[in-house]
Amino acid sequence: MNIDRVVVAFAGCVVLASVGLAHYVDPRWLWVTVFVGANLLQSAFSGFCPLALILKRLGLAPGTAFR
Repeated sequence: MNIDRVVVAFAGCVVLASVGLAHYVDPRWLWVTVFVGANLLQSAFSGFCPLALILKRLGLAPGTAFR
């Protein structure tokens, strides 16, 4: 798995978890979904993703989206 796939999979897991928590625990968990969505949007334009930097330091193979 390369960095791009891990970033997308992680974002999807966080979004699903926050929606579940918002439904069963407290609606304020949707702010996590907003944060993830905003981060994905800014990374699409800037190419900067904090998780991608961490994964690169851990030695995962780079993809084409995050350098």
